[in-house]
Amino acid sequence: MTHPNTRNTLYVEQAQLISQDIYEDNQFHMTLRAPNTSRNAKPGHFVHMQCDTSIYMRRPMSIMRSDPSKELIEILYKIEGDGTNALSQKKKDDEIDIIGPIGQSFKMKAYKKRPLLIGGGVGIPPMIFLAEHIKNTTKDLYPFVLMGSEIRFPFKTKPSKIMLKEIPDGVIAAMPLLDDWGIPSRLTSLSDFAGCYNGYVTQLAEVWLNKLNKDQLKEVEIFSCGPTLMLKAVSDLAKKYDINCQVSLEEYMACAVGGCAGCTVLIKTDSGDQMKRVCVDGPVFEAKNVVQFNS
Repeated sequence: MTHPNTRNTLYVEQAQLISQDIYEDNQFHMTLRAPNTSRNAKPGHFVHMQCDTSIYMRRPMSIMRSDPSKELIEILYKIEGDGTNALSQKKKDDEIDIIGPIGQSFKMKAYKKRPLLIGGGVGIPPMIFLAEHIKNTTKDLYPFVLMGSEIRFPFKTKPSKIMLKEIPDGVIAAMPLLDDWGIPSRLTSLSDFAGCYNGYVTQLAEVWLNKLNKDQLKEVEIFSCGPTLMLKAVSDLAKKYDINCQVSLEEYMACAVGGCAGCTVLIKTDSGDQMKRVCVDGPVFEAKNVVQFNS
């Protein structure tokens, strides 16, 4: 049974667990049948999941992919505590109570020619969703996806079949799914994983940016999701190269539907700095407007 909430923008849905795969370092990939959420989800949206009936607080989870034709959404998460541990115990055909899709998405059209997508850790899923949207809705663009992680990536990495002259020799590890879509990706880590760039994801981004000429730099815009420190570095990079940048903020949430104001951040607006709720006013903001990134 599904029903829209009173705002007519969110849905409470009993999602059916179709599959759940485990990867290294307690990472899980979950596929759910959620008709209303899949129909309305956009890159940057998330769902608020009830991990178990015995656990009162829900957990916010970014949507990694959405397939309205099959009524499916995909979620990627890591065990961090009791809630996500309970979620990892769910079996095929179990029902999971979710609220979604929640939040403001990344821009959905009018992309520049060279979108640069930067994901770190649990910020990787929205970048996959956005990359797929760009692939399905636009032509003659050259998106590039960078992902960073200090634990094993939640997919089997493979050498990319897409060569990039701007990237150092030997930095060849990629996400196979993106390669199959014809979208180049590269991986970074300080954990000495084979084929990965040994450094921060923003460092490899700057290597790539430095190889572009002035006209090419004007064709770049950045989209990013990940830990706050990484997003600050991404924002600094965008400022240095005068590049438009949207970021999806990570913040602890209680209600996740705008009622408790427990996830507020200070945002620059035309009428001055204002506290905005990450859950419904975000999670996506223009990096230049996030006060903590520009102070």
